[in-house]
Amino acid sequence: MSRLSSPLGVVPSQSFSSELGAPSGGSVAESSGEALNAATGRQAPVPHDNPFLTVQEVARLLHLNEKKIYQLASDGTMPATKVTGKWLFPRRLVEQWILESSHHGVLADRLMITGSDDPLLAALSMRLNQQHAGSAFYGMSVTGTRLGLDLLSQGRADVCAIHWGRAEEAALRHPALIRGHDGYRQWVMVRLARRTQGLIIRNDDRHLSIDPSGLFGSQRRWAVRQEGAGSQRFLQEWLSGHQMRAEQLNTLAIAYSEREVASMVARGEVDVGPGTLSAANEFGLGFVPVCEEAFDLVVPRNVYFRDLFQGLLDYLATPNGIQLAQSLGGYDLRECGQLIWRGDAAQHD
Repeated sequence: MSRLSSPLGVVPSQSFSSELGAPSGGSVAESSGEALNAATGRQAPVPHDNPFLTVQEVARLLHLNEKKIYQLASDGTMPATKVTGKWLFPRRLVEQWILESSHHGVLADRLMITGSDDPLLAALSMRLNQQHAGSAFYGMSVTGTRLGLDLLSQGRADVCAIHWGRAEEAALRHPALIRGHDGYRQWVMVRLARRTQGLIIRNDDRHLSIDPSGLFGSQRRWAVRQEGAGSQRFLQEWLSGHQMRAEQLNTLAIAYSEREVASMVARGEVDVGPGTLSAANEFGLGFVPVCEEAFDLVVPRNVYFRDLFQGLLDYLATPNGIQLAQSLGGYDLRECGQLIWRGDAAQHD
């Protein structure tokens, strides 16, 4: 696949030992230079009851010298945080990092997707699960953009879908948002699609002439999104352009996905809420288009090379994938699969 040759600085076949930079010649333990217990002549055990490890403890755990651990932490290769000038390593993330470094990751038979809601991405996951017939699994849990990035940073997800404003501003906004999370230097961002963002309205209102002033009236019942969701960010900026605030809306409900907004409108619980054209079309609802936005996928570099992730992008290049996007409506796939941003190549403060 052509995407696998993109300059990410990662070699998919890289072995576990070379990934960690283990020295050649002699055993790893012999060349690590770690201290031995003076009384027994054996290596001191790494404690199991502390959720954070020190440089010395990580060095013993991995049979590497401390200088190498400092290098891996400073480069952002290994999950770590600096507290009052001292490096600390979350034990759970270090253990997961070790597993992920082995043979492209022992969890290479599953892909956990979080972040923003999207009908196309959800439909892709269902179809690919059927194709793999139980041999692999695509899981998707919608959280909104910010919480999704938090989960990705914690190692609890493999992919985070994000959107944060108009498409023409995404090249600045998305990296700025990503850089607020630990581990971002090991991430890349890939374009899934451009999509139409706007307001989902009742089916009965689709043929009416709806202007912003009509949407703001007290008779209009709104569903809004939770803070940290890309759709809520869109709504706040759209309202600001009309000298309004979200607090001034007649808000009846908070929805936790764009399709939940559409579901509320379809059930008659609210009249309008933010979302995409595809979400409105799924429920046969009306839609007021406002802007085009970039819908991107943020993934760690090692996950980028997984067959499951590449398979997701490849499916959208097939006639079935293209037809699926067209049937949902509001998608532009011309940039699908493009590598948009690399954390290791970003300018750091």
